[in-house]
Amino acid sequence: MRRLVGRVFIDRVPRDHTQTDAAFRRRRVVAAVTLVVGAVLLGVSLSIRPGDALFYPMTLAVAATWVAGALLSGPLHLGHILFRDTLRRPVATPVVTGLLAGAVFVAGALVVREIPPLRAYTDDVLDHARYGSIALITVVTLANGAAEELFFRGALFAAVGRTLPVAISTAVYAIVTVATGNPMLVFAAVLLGTVLGLQRRASGGVLAPVLTHVTWSTVMLFALPPLISG
Repeated sequence: MRRLVGRVFIDRVPRDHTQTDAAFRRRRVVAAVTLVVGAVLLGVSLSIRPGDALFYPMTLAVAATWVAGALLSGPLHLGHILFRDTLRRPVATPVVTGLLAGAVFVAGALVVREIPPLRAYTDDVLDHARYGSIALITVVTLANGAAEELFFRGALFAAVGRTLPVAISTAVYAIVTVATGNPMLVFAAVLLGTVLGLQRRASGGVLAPVLTHVTWSTVMLFALPPLISG
């Protein structure tokens, strides 16, 4: 188990992601512009009344912004992990990590629902799932989860450079989430962002963070509304 955790979160696999100084500066400029636009759209999308049809295109616009910024910033890499002395694409372990992270958050929700102020903040987010189309909510939730990873653990992580990329990219991720005005989302961004950042650093790519985030989002989407309501 210690070896598995090390391979998934700590040990860095070999990679060659060097880029020219000009390409690095360009990535930083694109990342900065994308952060501003994405934060504004994120704040607007979550201020829309639950059940309003405008929520869906606005949320997809947020996802499109993250994806566009990621692709325009420069090359992205899928990454590898070492499994039985062979480099392989990370698939199973990120999914399991997402399920475990979901279980931790679900356990935390049992505490949150007993604290009225925190429950109110959580309800503000879950109301979109309760009063909207579950099919559309699923689409926009998973699309945004994947898009965030392409940008924050892809473009932004690479734009940070070699000095504390996990800490800095997670801090920026949390700061952008402040635009939602919801401290529970900011708290979740810090915890989840740290796990995803460690995956990105270890694997050298975005595949593991994408799969973990999408799996975690699925658990949250279907487990939290009935749990908080209860």
